[in-house]
Amino acid sequence: MTPPHFHAPLRRRWLGLLGLAPLLQACSPLRLINATVPSHTHTVKRDLPYGRAERQRADIYLPAPTVRGAPIAVFFYGGSWSSGARADYRFVGEALASRGIVTVVADYRLSPDVRYPVFLEDCALAVRWAGAQATAFGASRDRLFIVGHSAGAYNAAMLALDPRWLGSERIAGWAGLAGPYDFLPIGNPDVQVAFEWPGTPADSQPLFHARAYMAPSRPALLMAARSDTLVNPQRNTLALAETLKRQGTPVEVELFDRVSHTTLIGAFAPPLRGLAPVLNRVSAFLLEPPRTTS
Repeated sequence: MTPPHFHAPLRRRWLGLLGLAPLLQACSPLRLINATVPSHTHTVKRDLPYGRAERQRADIYLPAPTVRGAPIAVFFYGGSWSSGARADYRFVGEALASRGIVTVVADYRLSPDVRYPVFLEDCALAVRWAGAQATAFGASRDRLFIVGHSAGAYNAAMLALDPRWLGSERIAGWAGLAGPYDFLPIGNPDVQVAFEWPGTPADSQPLFHARAYMAPSRPALLMAARSDTLVNPQRNTLALAETLKRQGTPVEVELFDRVSHTTLIGAFAPPLRGLAPVLNRVSAFLLEPPRTTS
């Protein structure tokens, strides 16, 4: 749930991996990461509204050349539901578009301006909008996925598991990277505000809904850093995976050794792809042939 403007130790690690540590004070890690993104692999449609609020906007990354009937993935970033901007995640949009996947990187309203569940309402609106626009972007409506990292993985999980948000909307599957799926009681001050702790309802947790499901839910890919010190993978990724498997949901799960909570998503970017095959796993999941879903 680390905000995009990372704490100093995490920033130093990013820049050290890039060989750019001397620039620590000059640029943010994400700005440097995005500077490495090639332009020939994709085209971008920027600042498209999916709703009326200022932050209800998205950037669309299209494969170049165009891939007809491509999967379409809606990506939600992390930031403790209190920070983040779609422009910071150009490297994610390019990475997936370069693999033939139409990618929607969406902003959503943040705390303290809003509280749970408003950010989920925004994310659900973005997914429904992406589904309605899929054919216009050259994608297949039947291959609509949700992808998220950290707090964004929570958003993806809730949309996939809690029928209040998408109902019968057709979703081919979802992928969660380093997601917090069971985090009560809340200790992080920013997250306390976002979820109005201690009045946070039990059904705000993805694991609650996974346990409540009586039938298989949408296929899932769950990944995390094995040594994640911010979002415990045993309590979150592995517990959710096991719960979903017990009720018959197709689940792929993997923990990676050479990445952290932060560099797990950073491994989408060209300079960090050697850390772990995160992009390969996500793109393979999204490119699987369509299957029947709930």
